[in-house]
Amino acid sequence: MTILPLPELRQPAPRPRGMARLHHASVDFLQHMRRRWYFYLPIFGIWALAYLRLFFDATPRVPVLFNWTPSLPYKVALLHPGQRPLHRGEFIVFSFAGDGVRDYPGLAGQPFFKIVRGMPGDTVTVQGREVRINGEPVGIAKTHAFDRRSLDPIAAGVIPPGHLYVQGLSPDSFDSRYRQSGLVRVEQVIGVVDPIF
Repeated sequence: MTILPLPELRQPAPRPRGMARLHHASVDFLQHMRRRWYFYLPIFGIWALAYLRLFFDATPRVPVLFNWTPSLPYKVALLHPGQRPLHRGEFIVFSFAGDGVRDYPGLAGQPFFKIVRGMPGDTVTVQGREVRINGEPVGIAKTHAFDRRSLDPIAAGVIPPGHLYVQGLSPDSFDSRYRQSGLVRVEQVIGVVDPIF
């Protein structure tokens, strides 16, 4: 009688847990990036240029805009730069210069993409935290921003000449509902925007 050796039973390698799993995933991803550097290089180049633009010159220089915020549902839009008469309901891009520059200095000069909801001569009223333009409700002012800083609703009054009330569609939009953002001067407007999708 011949005795055959039993096959070795291989135990599956234990799955890494917690930080070890994260380490393995990071190493795998870095190896993937190194093998496909030609794909990642342009992506990181575009990100680097975008961040440089944000900190050194935020003014849009090309007619195509990309919106990454939830303020408006549109992600790509076409910019028509220059001054022209503006109308209620138009989409605009403007350079931020509200009172919030004191609280949020990183926003100074940044392009904001919003809708014109109020024109010079319109009446802004605030009941509690509900903001109205000519009696029509346009939004609720939140009490705090995402970073827990308190937000004050815009002061009631008549929109003066050369100013606009602008707003996003998201309840989280940082816009004219708040004193820290306030009304937009017409000179701040970079151009009118046509949303594409």
